[in-house]
Amino acid sequence: MRPELLSHLWPITAEEQTILSGHTDIEKSLYTSRKDFVIDSRKLLEKGRLIEIRPHTRFAHFPKHRHNYIEMVYMCSGTTTHIINDSDRIVLEEGDLLFLNQNVTQEILPAGQNDIAVNFIILSEFFDRSVSMLDKGDILYDFLISSLSGDISRSGYLHFQARDILPVQNLLENMIWTLIHKRSQTNAINQATMGLLLMNLSSFAESLNQNDPNQYEQNLVFSVLKYIDSHYKDGSLEQICAEIKQPTYYVSRLLKKYTGQHFKALLQQKKLQQAATLLCRTPLSTEAVMEAVGYENSSYFHRKFREKYGCSPKEYRS
Repeated sequence: MRPELLSHLWPITAEEQTILSGHTDIEKSLYTSRKDFVIDSRKLLEKGRLIEIRPHTRFAHFPKHRHNYIEMVYMCSGTTTHIINDSDRIVLEEGDLLFLNQNVTQEILPAGQNDIAVNFIILSEFFDRSVSMLDKGDILYDFLISSLSGDISRSGYLHFQARDILPVQNLLENMIWTLIHKRSQTNAINQATMGLLLMNLSSFAESLNQNDPNQYEQNLVFSVLKYIDSHYKDGSLEQICAEIKQPTYYVSRLLKKYTGQHFKALLQQKKLQQAATLLCRTPLSTEAVMEAVGYENSSYFHRKFREKYGCSPKEYRS
């Protein structure tokens, strides 16, 4: 991280000074008015703001809690150790990114002075503009958003090891800089930046939950979705199962569990989404578009396209 940003995040806060003075317990009233420890966005966000940052509180054990917002933790330097849902132990290292939805519990072990993490406090409506930036029907993005939305059928967290992904690092530092300096249109700027961030994370599926054994199923599903994203024209369940060394029945069951659909339906969804994109963004004929996305039967393509979009490819283009 750039030194000028770290210089804003490194100084000891008033809360941390109290901890160092001997009051080692986290003062829960700073975070919530409830009896149960659910951190309240109203305690951390100014009225009208959809996103804010605060440095993670160091020097103390942060007890088990939930949030009534989506939290994104970015590890700027050093490490922090997080216990998710009482069982998953995640060590964030410099450059790592952790998304948590409202359904998970989190506990954080004490951090040292040079263990600097930034917590992004994000209301769900913040993502509205990010969603609008991306292609409708993108299955990787749908999976990310479902995980963040609090859908209990999905994982409650996403852990990206992004230290070596330069676009991700740049986008995160842009967001932090904007929020530190509180320039005009901060929400709009960071909503657009978040859209770009999610697009980049979608393209680096291999960096998701690499060392989280309890996320094994999600890792496999994300690998299959990444395969579909790249091989929608002629991909097959047998091919990806051979690559990831898993039986087809097992992968089919995981896809149904985490996405609600089987491989064939997901592949077709991607084909049609790509066809719609080509119709809007290229001068290719409908027949050329059909061939480009892997359909051989024209009547079948037109029927499936109408089922999804409610009109013919020609009507969709116009």
